[in-house]
Parts: sequence; structure tokens; C-alpha cells
Amino acid sequence: MAQIEIGGTAFRYVLAGPEDAPVVAFSNSLGATLEMWDALLPALGNRFRTLRYDTRGHGGSGTRDEPAEIADLAGDLAGLLDALGIGRAHLVGLSLGGMTVQALASADPGRPLSATLMATAAHMPTAESWNARAETVRTEGTGAVVEATLGRWFTPGYAERAPEIVQAVRARFLACDPAGYAVCCGAIGRMDLRPALSAVTAPTLVIAGRDDPSTPPAMAEEICGGIAQAELVVLPRAAHLLAVERAEAAGGYLRAFLERHGAAGA
Repeated sequence: MAQIEIGGTAFRYVLAGPEDAPVVAFSNSLGATLEMWDALLPALGNRFRTLRYDTRGHGGSGTRDEPAEIADLAGDLAGLLDALGIGRAHLVGLSLGGMTVQALASADPGRPLSATLMATAAHMPTAESWNARAETVRTEGTGAVVEATLGRWFTPGYAERAPEIVQAVRARFLACDPAGYAVCCGAIGRMDLRPALSAVTAPTLVIAGRDDPSTPPAMAEEICGGIAQAELVVLPRAAHLLAVERAEAAGGYLRAFLERHGAAGA
């Protein structure tokens, strides 16, 4: 793993795979790290070059404790691609990462070769609820919200079936910088990407978890309704962190989608 500075903030990233292959860039969810994609990557085989990074304030990336918007997070991703000499890429994001991808794909339609939006939304009211969560985490740490969060991230019984996986996710969530988490909560609370969806021209795959209480399928349908070239997959037996719990299924859909749209490189 390496670090690179973008706009005065250091970002941890991993770039791997054939150097001449199209790049697939992954953006993580709120409270997670780039490791959340580990179980999904094998589905891509060696057909693509993969870029994973930690969102600002998460994992090994630095925190900028000042108000930020989703557009700023999209700027981080664009800056990372530029710094690594990557002109165009397939963009993949889950939850907060999916919001980041929507913002970049709408602001710079020529940047993505395709967009894959997992367990995400274009609008998540209310700002007051997100501000309250941010304040709780700032004063009490991420431990104050970890149980409620994991309850939304995984379907009932998954923690008993896969305790090591859930414990690893929990540990990374607990290690998340409270200020970094809070800043991203504020960005989500102020976000409304719905008016910008029509500017997304890249082929788009939207994957929702049928049992996701955080970003239910109706939110995915709203995204698809705003993007001309969008298609929807609803995964059964999947909650919010579907790239972990249903990694094989999500990875299979992603690979099939990329193979249909991945002939061109950056």
C-alpha cells in the first residue's frame, strides 16, 4: 500500500493488476476502508487494473476537519486519478462511495468509462439526523454507533455465520477517525444529487440489497430514473454492505457489466 498527497491531504491507496488493462476505481462506504472490497476483487480476475483508496478521514487517509460536500470527495477521487496518470476509469462505489461516484460522473461526464453504484442514494434526509450522528461520534467515538450500524450493514444471522468477517469490519469501523466520520456525515446530510443525475452519461449499473434498511431498493430506483443508461439489480439476502456479505454475487454482476463496457482503456 502507498500514500499520495492530494490537496494537502494524504490518501492511502492500492493500485494492482495488469498495467495495460482498463482501471476500475473503488470508493468505500462511510466507516469502512479499502479492505471492504477484498472479497469482491477475485471476481474480476486479471482482466482489469484495480485502484482502491481510503476516503478522507478513513483508514490510512488523512482527516481534514472542516465542512465538506460530496463534491469535495469526488474531487479527491478525481485528484487521485490525475496524480496516478489515469485519464478514464470504471468507477465503483458503495454507499458514501456511490455518492462520490455519482458526483464525479455528473460533474465530469467524460471521466468514467462506466459507473457502478452499490447500496447508495442520491438524497438521504434528514440533515438533522446526520448532524446528530456526527455530534454523537465526535463526543463519544464510533463505538457509540457501531452496533446500530452493523445491524443495518448485514442481514440477521450473518454475524453468527461469518464472525471473523464481521469482526474485521467492526474493528476498522471502531478505528475510524471520529472527526473524519463526522465530516462525511455532514456531507451526506447536505447532499442532493437528484438534479445532477441527468448529467451522468456513462453506462451505469445500480445494485441494491433487497434487505437494506439504509438505502432500500426504492432509492436505487430513483437513481435509475434519473440516469439515461442505468440498469438495476436487486440482490436477495443482502443488506447494506453487500460487497462484503454478497461479494461473490455482487462481483459477478460487476464483472459481467464491465465486460460489456470494458473494452476501452484509460
